[in-house]
Amino acid sequence: MGTHITEPLPTPRTAAGRDGLAALLARPGTALVGLDFDGTLAPIVADPEQARAHPDAVPVLAALAPKVAAVAVVTGRPAEVAVRYGGFAGVPGLEHLVVLGHYGAERWDAATGELTAPPPHPGIAAVRAELPALLDRAGASHGTWIEEKGRAIAVHTRRAPDPQATFETLREPLTDLATRHGLIVEPGRLVLELRPPGMDKGVALREYARHISAGAVLYAGDDLGDIPAFAAVEKLREEGVPGLLVCSGSTEVTELADRADVVVDGPEGVVRLLRSLAALSESAL
Repeated sequence: MGTHITEPLPTPRTAAGRDGLAALLARPGTALVGLDFDGTLAPIVADPEQARAHPDAVPVLAALAPKVAAVAVVTGRPAEVAVRYGGFAGVPGLEHLVVLGHYGAERWDAATGELTAPPPHPGIAAVRAELPALLDRAGASHGTWIEEKGRAIAVHTRRAPDPQATFETLREPLTDLATRHGLIVEPGRLVLELRPPGMDKGVALREYARHISAGAVLYAGDDLGDIPAFAAVEKLREEGVPGLLVCSGSTEVTELADRADVVVDGPEGVVRLLRSLAALSESAL
């Protein structure tokens, strides 16, 4: 990618965000760029199995990744699924990319193609067996979508006749089910995910930032599950590591937009931001 910039970088609305962006541009080789997948690199779709990265995402990441310490895609999806839906495997320029799947429980390295993962939590199998009957009892079997995620299981309500009402109806019984089997419920954009405790995107991002001794961190996300990652960046900033918080704009999750330094227009806006960052970073190399 050349130095021609098609669009200027947005000005962060906070002083901490402006410091974070300045550090990313001044020392890109020490920077960690963390990115959620669904809603950030890939548009939200009714059927999660049809989610795919924005068509310009991989070319932009291949331009940016060699200029930074690492790009980490941090997702609740299994790492292998995110790699497949993202099209990240075997792409020249992505050697500095990792996918931290299942909120960091799994890690896939683009440089080697290797996947590391612990054994699944036994509660997932128990929840899987009980979930269909629970949905029937709640009168929520019509239009809901159960997504198998290996180390987690998610119930989507986006295709239900009344998505938000179904979401609210299921929140309590799914929380009870999860608790009985040693799991937690992670709410999102019309989705309730049952998964093991102990890992979240904040833990994953912070641990990886420490692993590579990141000198600056950018994190972009769109959903409630990204709030722990935002909190991790805020904590790193308190410890002297500059950071930039980016919201992949959504009217569904205003809490994230209110907390962000920069709000962009969904995956298209994220791609534009990363493209400009890759172009400007060249001058610092």
